[in-house]
Amino acid sequence: MPSCPGSARKPEHPSPWPRSLPRGRSRHLLLVALGIALLSGCAEAGDQESRALQGMPEFCQEALPRVQAHQANLTQPVGDRFGGTVVAGAIGEMADGINAFSLADYTGAQHQTFLNLMTLVRLDDSLEPAPYLAERWEFSDDGTELTFHLRDDVRWHDGEPTTAHDVAFTFLRASDPETAFPNAAFWTLYREGREGVEVLDDHTVRFRFEPHAEALDVWRAMPIMPRHLLEDVAPADLRTHPFGTRCPVGNGPFVFQERRPGQSWTFVRNADFPDGLGGPPYLDRYVFRVIPEQSTLLAELLTGGVDIYLAPTPDQALRIQAEEGLRLVDFDFRSYVFVAWNSRRPHLSDPRVRRALTMGTNRQEILDGLLLGFGTVADAGVPPFHWAHDPDVGSQVAYDPEGAAALLEEAGWRLEPGASVRRDAQGNPLEISIKYNTGNRQRQEIAEVMQAQLARIGVAIRPEVLEWATLVEQINDPVRRDFDGVVLGWVTEMKVDDRDLFHSSRVDRPFHWSGIQDPGLDLLLDSLQVVTDRAASRPLWERYQERVVELQPFTHFFYPRRLAGVNERVEGVRMDVRGEWVTVREWWIPEAARGGR
Repeated sequence: MPSCPGSARKPEHPSPWPRSLPRGRSRHLLLVALGIALLSGCAEAGDQESRALQGMPEFCQEALPRVQAHQANLTQPVGDRFGGTVVAGAIGEMADGINAFSLADYTGAQHQTFLNLMTLVRLDDSLEPAPYLAERWEFSDDGTELTFHLRDDVRWHDGEPTTAHDVAFTFLRASDPETAFPNAAFWTLYREGREGVEVLDDHTVRFRFEPHAEALDVWRAMPIMPRHLLEDVAPADLRTHPFGTRCPVGNGPFVFQERRPGQSWTFVRNADFPDGLGGPPYLDRYVFRVIPEQSTLLAELLTGGVDIYLAPTPDQALRIQAEEGLRLVDFDFRSYVFVAWNSRRPHLSDPRVRRALTMGTNRQEILDGLLLGFGTVADAGVPPFHWAHDPDVGSQVAYDPEGAAALLEEAGWRLEPGASVRRDAQGNPLEISIKYNTGNRQRQEIAEVMQAQLARIGVAIRPEVLEWATLVEQINDPVRRDFDGVVLGWVTEMKVDDRDLFHSSRVDRPFHWSGIQDPGLDLLLDSLQVVTDRAASRPLWERYQERVVELQPFTHFFYPRRLAGVNERVEGVRMDVRGEWVTVREWWIPEAARGGR
């Protein structure tokens, strides 16, 4: 955000905080005029900001000038490391943007957590909980209460202080069923509504819940949202509110500047970020570019159009390793790749059919061909980094085409002599569409290899490609669920909790793609969250993984290593199981390497 010393003053707010953003038209026009006037010393910048407001929703026309005014009044840090722009590129848009009440997209969640917003807790290099927005916390002796003490020097990007009221607001809205927060399992063991949270003072907030394992982890994953901007928005409107994609106002190290839908997001340094948390970022600007084709992304990295290429393909990774001036970052990750089967469809309702689809697919062959050694075969959704991972659970669904054919016969799908596709007693063919998103070559190849392999046992697979936002809409809409199978990647939290994926009570939630409802699985999913002793819970974890394999809601393919190509001009880039952007505040470019950016 441009800074014009002497031409801007921090706006005065006569009413005490907290308050709602005024909605009257006269106040709206006053704020717009004020936001433009505050930048009058930089005519060109003022013109740009004024043009940027044109066509914006009224909410944004009120919120953005306040951010501009506060940021223009800040003193930018000076030093050898400060300056420059880093451009990161990936194939997918951040569909939900900077809206923690959506929190359904990995890349969006990373930008929320590490760039624009803040969580109460973060993980240190040893993956232990460490202070962030909360400077300390304590549990009650009986484990039913958790009290956070917040820092008093964190401000929203419009200058308002971040307080315990924001934390309580975030919990109340995220746990409200009307909000339809995708990760509803976060709040299962919390007391409902205001019984679950109490603001003790502006910087102290207390939560109440049933004792459960790893209770801090939800507050590592859940960014805090601004009450003063959103408290008057109906919960049902929060997930689609323009705040998330048109004018997000955060409190993290980077300030939202601009979004070009389907093309890019731009953030600038928050010079107000507390010194106690490391101070303002080194970069002047960070740009996230959306480039749907991975071949184009590689070309952009090679020619300097992007500095960081997120998630290159394994064959591209080998090229990056060999290229002078680039380096490959290769690290353990929390994700797995799978095909979700929609058991709501009659031809996929029988677990024998779903197991046959997995047994008829040579997953090791797919892994070897696609990952070139950058990954391991998966059988259930508990990744190798997790202490309860069972490496032997997949023996029931190992590659066995003959066994797969026998299961299909048992389930009533016959392959008549001379026929290529199995049919049921009513003559319906066993035809299954598998969807994947545009530009993801890996997912495309999974669908196409499954098509070839499953044809050998009489299953007709039809790959179908869709643009990412369209695909998400089709598979996440609880009413629509317009798919048979879909190739996806899932990133677990550090605390594995699959209730949103498989629990019967979540069947109408966005992530319950499979639609399976199994009382035994429900009991295991619930028990895993309340047994805090690891030795006591290990048999439950083993049985849980066995039951997932038996039901086969997903065909799990592999746990890929996470890869990124990085231009060596960018210093301070470290990536690990926490994510790619964990050190973004520390990224910097030597002055001689900044070029025209």
